[in-house]
Amino acid sequence: MLWSLSWKNIWRNKLRSTVVIMAVMLGVFAGVFLIAFMNGMVEDRIQTVIKTEISHIQIHQPGFGENNDFSLFMPDADSLTQIIDKTNHVSSVSKRVVISSLVASAETNTGVKILGVVPEDEMKVTNLSTKIIEGSYFATDRKNVAVIGKKLAEKLKVTLNKKIIITAQDVNKNITGGAFRIVGIFETDNYMYDELTVFVRYHDLCVLTGLQGTEAHEIAVLLDDNAYSEPVKQKLGKDFARLDVQNWTELSPEAGYLVSAMDQYMIIFIIVILLALCFGIINTMLMVVLERVKELGMLMAVGMSKPMIFFMIMLETIYLSITGGMLGLVLGYLLSNHLGIVGVDLYFWKEAYASVGYSSLIFPKIGLQTIILIAIMVIITGIVSAIYPAFKALKLNPAEATRTD
Repeated sequence: MLWSLSWKNIWRNKLRSTVVIMAVMLGVFAGVFLIAFMNGMVEDRIQTVIKTEISHIQIHQPGFGENNDFSLFMPDADSLTQIIDKTNHVSSVSKRVVISSLVASAETNTGVKILGVVPEDEMKVTNLSTKIIEGSYFATDRKNVAVIGKKLAEKLKVTLNKKIIITAQDVNKNITGGAFRIVGIFETDNYMYDELTVFVRYHDLCVLTGLQGTEAHEIAVLLDDNAYSEPVKQKLGKDFARLDVQNWTELSPEAGYLVSAMDQYMIIFIIVILLALCFGIINTMLMVVLERVKELGMLMAVGMSKPMIFFMIMLETIYLSITGGMLGLVLGYLLSNHLGIVGVDLYFWKEAYASVGYSSLIFPKIGLQTIILIAIMVIITGIVSAIYPAFKALKLNPAEATRTD
């Protein structure tokens, strides 16, 4: 009986109940959507880090990651790549020669990282070939060709088919240099990466620096699933104990931090929203109790026990919270799923987002587990919000309450 009575009671003042339900609904809806939006941003950044910039796992000589010392190369990289390629969950492998160098045009010069890659292998490890906006990704047989980022092209004031001079150190520690013609210009969602990275053919860079053609400073490994990054890293770490094996969370600490901290941020964010809603619900229910002093006194006078009064006020508060919360959850989930397909294009902030490595096209994403967690938190909020108004009702004196106008 109390269940149906409590539900009817909240609709005795339809306007007030509707306002409370709408407030809870909008708060929960905003929380769900913003969490989905943040998840989409983080997921996109992680995919950019893995599929465009570094891959899942990289292998180097110990110490190479700290200073990019040219002499710290793996002498027999081909045999290593063959072993790695046979490892479970490894999708593709690519060897690279990596040099921190100076690149110059007729106008200016700047420091960059030169990556000597085997184009056919590199296309399987990263998706950079899909980011070409001018020219092609090594679709020519000419020697000494380069693919550079749009931001670097702007900085050097060069265009397609122009020459740049790469200065580097050879195996004998002598300074050498070579002219490379630009055959492709790429643009990613990370302008810093675009400005600091130059791709050339592996063989051309070996000729320039005097390498034999079997060495590599870096071996990039792409897996068939992100979930296997740590297990495969541990397996390769045992197989190549003398080498430095790192997964993407170690190679890009900021991306790893995003993954570890996202769940904490999500919970804190929802708690802040629900706390604000909690105070609003408490205030509303206190008004309800004060308006119904005479009614509650009469109920007590005719025999309704204080526990039943307490339970009735609790139910009314919980009904308001759950009704608004569930509506907010459903609307937030449906909108997030829809925008997760079509995307949210914040093109007017593209420059700002790309400057810190994020795409302006966001695909919100939220899991069912998160929805269930928020639903539980909404129920807890309703229970907590009901306690004080319900206790306030218990303090009423039936004799005095019935004489209240």
